[in-house]
Amino acid sequence: MRPAPALIAGVLLLAGIGLAVAFGLWPRTILLFASVLLATLALLDAFALRRLRTPQVQREVAAILPLGVRREIGLRLHPANARGLRVDVHDGHPPAFSIDGLPRRLDLKPQANTRFEYHATAHERGQYDFTSVQLRLHSPLRLWTQKRLVDAAATVKVYPDFAPLKRLALFGADQASQVLGAHLRRRRGDGTEFHQLREYREGDSLRQIDWKASQRARKLISRDYREERNQQVMLLLDTGRRMLARDDAHSHFDHVLNASLLLAWIALRQGDAVGLFAHGGASRFIKPARGVGALDPMLGHVYDLQPQPVATDYLAAATELGLRQPRRSLVVMITNVRDEDVEDLLGAVRQLRRRHVVIVASLREKALDAARNLEPKHFDDALLVGATAVYLDDRRRAHEALRAHGASVLDVDSDALPAALVERYLAIKREGIL
Repeated sequence: MRPAPALIAGVLLLAGIGLAVAFGLWPRTILLFASVLLATLALLDAFALRRLRTPQVQREVAAILPLGVRREIGLRLHPANARGLRVDVHDGHPPAFSIDGLPRRLDLKPQANTRFEYHATAHERGQYDFTSVQLRLHSPLRLWTQKRLVDAAATVKVYPDFAPLKRLALFGADQASQVLGAHLRRRRGDGTEFHQLREYREGDSLRQIDWKASQRARKLISRDYREERNQQVMLLLDTGRRMLARDDAHSHFDHVLNASLLLAWIALRQGDAVGLFAHGGASRFIKPARGVGALDPMLGHVYDLQPQPVATDYLAAATELGLRQPRRSLVVMITNVRDEDVEDLLGAVRQLRRRHVVIVASLREKALDAARNLEPKHFDDALLVGATAVYLDDRRRAHEALRAHGASVLDVDSDALPAALVERYLAIKREGIL
């Protein structure tokens, strides 16, 4: 129990009366009367506060929250007393959340629920616990406050931001790829899997014409093809030290995970099976599964996956993937290629290329582009621009070495990664390479 500002003000007033009595301005009876009155009120008010029952509290929070998105959390309070109550409320939220709208002072009405909302933003993925709700009750005369804890434990999971997936669910796979910014050159009827026969249309190629069907129908009939379905896509995600770099508010691995989920959703909509293998630091393996419903279990397996400050062994990852995934697949390897890693990475690509089609997506830090485009004004600026140019040239040579060994290489920043992955995936599908 702590004295409230009103009680402190009363004590200060009593001290002022004491000074007046000491200088002979007021009689001692006034000081005695004021002291007895203040002590009596304080004791009665403290007793009344101790008798107040703790309000009931119910927290309203979703079981799953998206990373980096401001979300509303509700608290509902019900006083257990027959009269109103003033209370200060603060929630026991996880330290990894930023909060707006707490603490809050409320005047609870008798026998009535009082609800309010505050907003929380999660800045790291994983599982987090909400602890007790902290209440500070005010005494009836506002002379004391008392802290009470109400058990309202809850566990929430912070997933990657899945809002883009909800938005893309309104579109077909081709339309969704365009929304992401993928630039595709599609010709009607192209593909590797027969779809249907239809009447010839202007612009159809001669190789699409089914001459036997045209003879029977006495008009030109064309074959329609579509991309082959029932293929397999494996997402090979680096969880080592390269993914600890940050662009904007999130780590490179957060950006990689978001882009991978978008690619997985597109591939599942295309009828392919999608699996995932995280390697380097923390390791996870998810067998390829088909159908849009496979995305939920994938989210549940990787939502708490975090990069670790360890070196990535690409060759070991390729060996393990070869044992776990014998069927020919499109392997999408997402990492940050450095020249010192190129020999190990080349060995991994050579091994994977014996059975699979390989895409290497090399995530580039935005700071490199900013440094490359900097206009030097001082000697330090010139050093930065020169060092960046040397580094980027080494990076380019590493990418060329990977291309020379048959890998499809993407050199993109975190903003361009989703569209680049989808564009290359659909291009490989339409070219019938897989």
